[in-house]
Amino acid sequence: MELGLVGLGKMGGNMRERIRRAGHTVIGYDRNADLADVHSLEELVGKLSAPRVVWVMVPAGEATQTTVDQLAELLEPGDVVVDGGNSRWTDDERHAGELAAKGIGFVDCGVSGGVWGLENGYALMYGGDAENVAKVQPVFDALKPEGDFGSVHAGKVGAGHFAKMVHNGIEYAMMQAYAEGWELLEKVDSVTDVREVFRSWQEGTVIRSWLLDLAVNALDEDEHLDGLRGFAQDSGEGRWTVEAAIDNAVPLPAITASLFARFASRQEDSPQMKMIAALRNQFGGHAVEKK
Repeated sequence: MELGLVGLGKMGGNMRERIRRAGHTVIGYDRNADLADVHSLEELVGKLSAPRVVWVMVPAGEATQTTVDQLAELLEPGDVVVDGGNSRWTDDERHAGELAAKGIGFVDCGVSGGVWGLENGYALMYGGDAENVAKVQPVFDALKPEGDFGSVHAGKVGAGHFAKMVHNGIEYAMMQAYAEGWELLEKVDSVTDVREVFRSWQEGTVIRSWLLDLAVNALDEDEHLDGLRGFAQDSGEGRWTVEAAIDNAVPLPAITASLFARFASRQEDSPQMKMIAALRNQFGGHAVEKK
């Protein structure tokens, strides 16, 4: 089939290549002319045969909204827009309504796989009407990993990005658990080779995972992570997961704590810890460290 792909960065560029390897035609547009096959969205739409499918792979928020707005003016009834970025599920519902008013279908798709997706395939979680999903199915089949798993029609519009959001929340908590365990192992004198302890967990343990494999890769590159600063950004999806938990009265203590731990990582000299140190000194006479 033919696909228009908007956004050819680290994810989008590799996705274009994987879809082409499966025998499909992909016409890509990016603001970086060196990456693009065409020079405008108008040219991209003009090169596709109806019914058209255009996959948007740009940053969530304003960039996605602008692209959807432009496509709404360029596409025709029966065409489909796929948002494969990390949009919030509530944005999906709005986009679907805006496009439906013009007879254009909408599918939201959470995509996981990162820089490894080109070779390993991408895990896909998509939401939308069955009729619109069917028009995109050959592309989903091309992108997914080999085998029976890695792709799911999660439900109505918004379900794909909601599922991906929860996936990322779980990822936050898993990474935090590995990080805390690693720090504790590094701290004690009795464990003399933390990297090999992590490596030993890759087989036969209940905590083996791809994230563990990646942790070992990182330790192979820098055994004690001396070259890194202890700072971790958050993409926004962890926050949305916690907000959704509050809205639905679902307790998420591990995911919430992992998000707050990232906030703590950005403080060179934690104001909270200053107050804790001051209180310990006041009630117990515990020593404090002065600047």
